[in-house]
Amino acid sequence: MVSIRETFGRFWPYTWGLRRLFVAGVLLAIVAALCEIGAIRLFGYITDEVLAGQNLGAFWDPAFAWLGLMVVAGLASFVGAYATSIGGERFLLRLRDTVFSHMQTLTPDFFDNRRLGDLMARLTDDIEAIEELVGSGVVRLLTTVASIVFFAGAALYTRWDLALVTFAMIPAFLITSKVFASRFRNAAARERLSNGAMNSVIEEGLANQSLVQAFNRQEAEAERLHAEGGTWLRANVAQARLSALYGPVVQVIETICLLVVIGFGAWEIVADRLTIGGLLAFAAYLASLYPAVQSLGQIALTVSQAAAGSDRVIEILRTGPAVADRDGLVAPATPSRGRIDFAEVGFTYPNRTSPTLRNLSFSAEPGELVACVGPSGAGKSTLTKLLLRFYEPTAGRILLDGVDIRDLPRPSLRDAVTVLQQENLLFSGTVRDNIAYGRPGAGMDEIVRAAVLADVHEFVSGLPQKYDTPVGQRGRLLSGGQRQRIAIARAILRDAPVLVLDEPMTGLDPPTAARIMGPLRRLMSGRTTILITHDLRLIPDTARTIVLETAHRPRRVRIRLGESRELPRPV
Repeated sequence: MVSIRETFGRFWPYTWGLRRLFVAGVLLAIVAALCEIGAIRLFGYITDEVLAGQNLGAFWDPAFAWLGLMVVAGLASFVGAYATSIGGERFLLRLRDTVFSHMQTLTPDFFDNRRLGDLMARLTDDIEAIEELVGSGVVRLLTTVASIVFFAGAALYTRWDLALVTFAMIPAFLITSKVFASRFRNAAARERLSNGAMNSVIEEGLANQSLVQAFNRQEAEAERLHAEGGTWLRANVAQARLSALYGPVVQVIETICLLVVIGFGAWEIVADRLTIGGLLAFAAYLASLYPAVQSLGQIALTVSQAAAGSDRVIEILRTGPAVADRDGLVAPATPSRGRIDFAEVGFTYPNRTSPTLRNLSFSAEPGELVACVGPSGAGKSTLTKLLLRFYEPTAGRILLDGVDIRDLPRPSLRDAVTVLQQENLLFSGTVRDNIAYGRPGAGMDEIVRAAVLADVHEFVSGLPQKYDTPVGQRGRLLSGGQRQRIAIARAILRDAPVLVLDEPMTGLDPPTAARIMGPLRRLMSGRTTILITHDLRLIPDTARTIVLETAHRPRRVRIRLGESRELPRPV
């Protein structure tokens, strides 16, 4: 597990610019504690001089002073807590933004190999646990320590000998906290893991409801959630058991301490060495001191939760992107023409031994279509990942307009390439939002022009809110063909010189596929196009075709659609 020192070293820099809020929280909490000490002193004075002395005239001045101190303490507590909350929430926002932005730099395979619900739990619950340690937790720790020092000092000032007797019980609080904290950390780690797994089951079940119902798997999904929920329940019950037991144990220790104080104080009162007001004030100091000591134990439990959460967040931050730009790369001064060259490219995925591509060479000129065909697993989609620099080739080079793409900043490279993916990826916004995603800031006339070219405008005009109609989660309120045409409109609006079509007709029926062909041809016009497909009907007669076999030996093949409907046999 990650140590507390490493947790602070990793996340404390994120408090930059917020520390004045935390400092204000600490200072104002100290003011409130000092006011409480003064109020207790006044309480003792009123007990001895007013109540015991039966002198009503001595009541008013200390009473108004007591009220004034409580007003100041209340205002200080409110402002301090508010400042701490603002700092904590801003810390949360900053850390979550940072982790999410880092995740955006990781390859798509990172997300394919992890459960979405678990990643969501790391971005929410785990980051909140870190804030309770590094942000508001620091304020709690400092104010608790300050309260212990002040109330202990006041108790020593009142009766040092009685205070030393009661201080002897403080190690019992600390030992109890340490014992519980070690067990709580293990329980918290199990709870974090099971919470992520449970969230994943919920996310998958809700996202795939049509499949679940179509296959009558509702009970199976409910049982799967129940199983994961049972694991989470046991971990949560373990935490609850420790938390529930910790309070009574500390309360027993605190009661023993107070009884010792009262017994010793009664003896001192009988011997006329202590007044009743002095004893009550001393007991009030201890009543504030022991909860502060107990709060140290609660902070130890918070530390355990934060340590479990920081393990999971740091794991993400330690995962670096597969590709990083070299320092000093400058975007090209002129727009890309779109010529693509693969020169003896080879690639092997991380943690694999056999290469996916080997000695792949081809060129694609602006306005030219190059089709890439082959069986599943031959590496067709890997071409896209290499072209977009999700990965670097392990051998050879990829050139854009004669420049090695490793010498181009990734944003510039990706601005030159548009990918129409096999899955029609839409966001849960409106039709307008999804088309404009290709070029943020595009005007409505540009969006409509792209929609007309993609054969979208007609069906959108019949929607209730036209371009402002929501498309649903992942565009599920639309048909497959409509989603694909919106994706084409998005690509047309983006207007990049290089176009990659990755199985553009997958899942579409023949009439829908035929209707898509017109917008696709308009999209491909004038662009360097790489078509990845297993459907030879999509390949024009003039296209050059690359056939990949699972042995990863590419070759160039020209296919005439009128002569063959089957994949050529690689040699």
